Amino acid sequence: MTEPKVKKVYFASDFHLGAPNHEKSIVREKKICEWLDFIKPTCNELFLVGDIFDFWFEYKYAVPKGFVRLLGKLAEFTDAGIPVHLFIGNHDMWAFDYLPKEIGIKIYYEPITRDIFGKRVYIGHGDGLGPGDHTYKILKKVFRNKFIQSFFGFIHPNIGIGLADFLSKRSRAKSGHLDEVFLGEDKEWLIQYCKEQYCINRVDYFVFGHRHLPIFHPIFDAKYVNTGDWIKYCTYGEFDGEIFNLKVWK
Repeated sequence: MTEPKVKKVYFASDFHLGAPNHEKSIVREKKICEWLDFIKPTCNELFLVGDIFDFWFEYKYAVPKGFVRLLGKLAEFTDAGIPVHLFIGNHDMWAFDYLPKEIGIKIYYEPITRDIFGKRVYIGHGDGLGPGDHTYKILKKVFRNKFIQSFFGFIHPNIGIGLADFLSKRSRAKSGHLDEVFLGEDKEWLIQYCKEQYCINRVDYFVFGHRHLPIFHPIFDAKYVNTGDWIKYCTYGEFDGEIFNLKVWK
């Protein structure tokens, strides 16, 4: 087979594998794997922009069971020399060294700016950015604390994973309906954040997840792209160096 002439960079987020139950998660995981098979021949790099798992915590000798189809596909990418980048979200923030060692992906805990095909792209999950949401910002600092992470690691996985999984699903059930509505430019906190960042970090694209709503919005001379989710929309970003598209996988 000859190499495709046009290579592309892909972005996706908010798979929330594990939610709302095992049966529905498996169906979604198979759909995601079909998409990964589709993009692999043209993929130059893959950016997974957070909340790939509805909950993830790495114990010293244990990780949450499941997700073997996705993990196998991502290993195929890295084994083929295709870089895979994973941004930690608010649901899977307790990912440490298992995925880099086992699969070869690179993990990011904060937003980064990357040069992609000559364009400057600012990439992050999007949680805790912009004005407001002070309670979550405090909780994020607590959950990122090394002592808290170590303490949770002493809890037996049957209890710790079960408890965290329950709280994660409760969080989505409580706020899920808010993700379906565009709140307007003045109330979309990631748009506000992009405007602030643009003044100090001139980029061509801001790419986030977390919002669960596909968004393509101008920020001065840049564009804010939200990759949506795979619970309702099955959307992803595709960039070939000339055009950045939001697409739907059917």
